[in-house]
Formats: sequence, structure tokens, C-alpha cells
Amino acid sequence: MLEVGDLAPLFDLPSDGGGRIGLAALRGRTVVLYFYPKDDTEGCTIEAREFSAEASAFERAGAVVVGVSPDSPKSHDKFKTRHELDLRLASDQDKAVAEAYGVWVEKTMYGRTFMGVERATFLISSKGRIERIWRKVSAKGHAEQVLAALRDA
Repeated sequence: MLEVGDLAPLFDLPSDGGGRIGLAALRGRTVVLYFYPKDDTEGCTIEAREFSAEASAFERAGAVVVGVSPDSPKSHDKFKTRHELDLRLASDQDKAVAEAYGVWVEKTMYGRTFMGVERATFLISSKGRIERIWRKVSAKGHAEQVLAALRDA
């Protein structure tokens, strides 16, 4: 399990718009890496829209926001267009990055057990170290929590 102070696991993933996004390429910038279960679900849409609404504030704070889910880049493109999102979305279809960050977990809903992405956010320093971790996040209001932590840092 990752802890504050650990080096953040590197990744290089396909992203929306046909590109790629990787942690090594973001060195020198603070990264808000948030994991979410699925495009276009209620909680995930709320979270993405709130991060997107605060995009300029995150930029002023020197941070780049990257959302990660197992959805395809094509799904991310549709999600971004449908909700006019202003953030980068990475596609972790094989769940390797979710596993590396410890967010591919066993979940239970309606008495059924299954594997899925735990909603979590990692604040990663410009040097690639984990500065803060939020686990089992409630979508509503979370972007503001992360922004407040950035401002307090």
C-alpha cells in the first residue's frame, strides 16, 4: 500500500484525444492524479465536472489534474465532450496503474462482490513523491478539498 512520502509509481497511458500521458513527462509539475470507476456514471461525472470547473485554479496553483479509469480513450473523448470537461483523462484498461496505486480493489454492492476501482486521489509533488492521499472519496466537494490542500502546501 502506498503511503505519503513514497515515490509515485510511474505510468504511461493512452489518453483522450489520441495522445499519451505519463508521470515522467509531468516531472517538475505537481500532479493531482485521481482514480474513478467509470465515465458517465453519476458520481464520476460530478467529480470530473468539479475538477474541470476548478481547472484554472489548479493551474494557478501549479498543478495538472489527470483522471484515470479503465474506460477506453474513445469513451473518455465522449465523456469530455458531453460534459465539456477541461482536464486530461487517461485510460488504464488493463488496470495495471490502478493496481500499482492500490486502488483496484474488491468491492461489494447489493450483496455482490466484484473487483473495481476505488475512488481515490493522489497529490504528487514536482519531484514525484506522494504528498497526500485521499481514499474512498465522496465525489461531491472533493475537488475543492484537493485545491485547499494545494493552497495550504
